[in-house]
Order: sequence, then C-alpha cells, then structure tokens
Amino acid sequence: MVEALLQNGWSRFPAERAVAEWAAAARVIAQDAMRDPAEQARWLRCGGTWFVGVDTLPNGPDGAVAQSGPVQGRALEAARGLYGDLALHRGQVSVTYPGYPRPSQDESEAAFRYRRNRDSAHVDGLLAVGAERRRMLKERHAYILGLPLTETGPGASPMVVWEGSHHIMRDMFAKALAQRPEADWADIDLTEIYQATRRQVFETCTRVEIVASPGEAYLVHRFALHGVAPWAEGASAPPEGRMIAYFRPELPSGNRDWLELP
Repeated sequence: MVEALLQNGWSRFPAERAVAEWAAAARVIAQDAMRDPAEQARWLRCGGTWFVGVDTLPNGPDGAVAQSGPVQGRALEAARGLYGDLALHRGQVSVTYPGYPRPSQDESEAAFRYRRNRDSAHVDGLLAVGAERRRMLKERHAYILGLPLTETGPGASPMVVWEGSHHIMRDMFAKALAQRPEADWADIDLTEIYQATRRQVFETCTRVEIVASPGEAYLVHRFALHGVAPWAEGASAPPEGRMIAYFRPELPSGNRDWLELP
C-alpha cells in the first residue's frame, strides 16, 4: 500500500472493523454539525450542492469523537510510518449532493467552468492570495487521509486524482523552492509555474476516481493534483449525501521536510 502511494500518488486500503466503527460514530456527529445554521452559513457552497466543512468535525488530536475511539487502521499507520505521529486537526466533513456543482455568486464563471470541467483540480496548501489570487505555499500538509462516512455508488462526486502527478509537481516545487531559504517559501509567487505544470499533468497523467465505502480509507500524496468530480446522473447516495471526513495534518515549520520527505 505504501508502495502504491509513493508510485501512483494515492492508495486505497481495504475495509477494517475499527475504521467502520469510527466512521459510524463520526457520521452521527458530523450530521449534527451540518445542521448547525452557523456551519451551513459558513460552508454551504455551489448553489447548495457542496458543504465544504473545514474543521467541522469536533474530534480530538487522536481523531476520537463522542462514542468512538481514536482513528485507527492501516492507512493511518502507513502515513505515520512515513511522516511521523502528527496530531490530527478537527476533521473536514466534505459533503456533496445531487447536482454538484451549481453556479454560485461567490465563484467567477471561469472558476465554475474549471470546477465543472477539471474537477477544480489543485494541490493542497497552495492558497490563492490577494485580489489577484496569486498561488503561494501557505500550508504544508503531510498527507490527505480520506475516510468515507456514507455508502455511495459510482459517480456520486468522488475524489479524483491524477496518477503520477505528484512526481511532476515535486519536480516543479524543487525547481521553484530548493535553492531558496525555507523561511521564504510562503512568500514566493508560484502562480505561473504551478499553472503550467498543472497543464502538463492534464496532458500526461491518468485521471482516476476514488470510490470507497465506510470502513475503507485512502491516502493521497501531498503533491498529487486532485479534485472532486461532478455528480453523475443517476448516481446513488443516501439523503445526507456523499459524506467524507478528511484529515490533512500539517508538518512542523522551520525545516525542509515538506519538500524533501517521501
């Protein structure tokens, strides 16, 4: 599984009882949080078809929520073997509904087209800064751990990954950052080189949809280009939608680990 992550940029792990039990408990807690009007006002986007849900899950640093133990399983063990025993932040609860994505006032027409046609593909941690939305490295995630909370069929807005894109993106980041002091990385404008590399990925890498059920888990490499597919006609999901909990713990600053670790 670790070999697949490092070679392909992602890896799916078979269902485990402990992961399924955690997902069942987290689903109940996540639904309560999603009903909170403040959370809805903050996170419901794309014409009501996507609940972004960053930091929505009220878990502890070990991932535990009420009536559950900590997050366990081979996926997390693999991540810790590569990147250390990092504390888990409050989990993201990403939920999509039939019709995703729809246009919304907080997104330009160009951004909506990119979301619809290219799955809003991105590398985590490169944030759009300022009025001109320049791409800069503001967050240094170690990995992405996806834990499905609801059972859905193919086409229900799965995460998509461009296989092998992490190799291409790593080369790009090394070219842009390796000769610069680590303390300067967050202020370097990566917009043009990132966009050019992203186009290269679209032309050369295979787009893969990751469909998984509660009890399963998947890891995505921190450099992998990834996004969310539009909801396909006829896709099946429960009334609460396609719900996935994500953990993206950050590596400590003050070193070059983000660029140099596997």
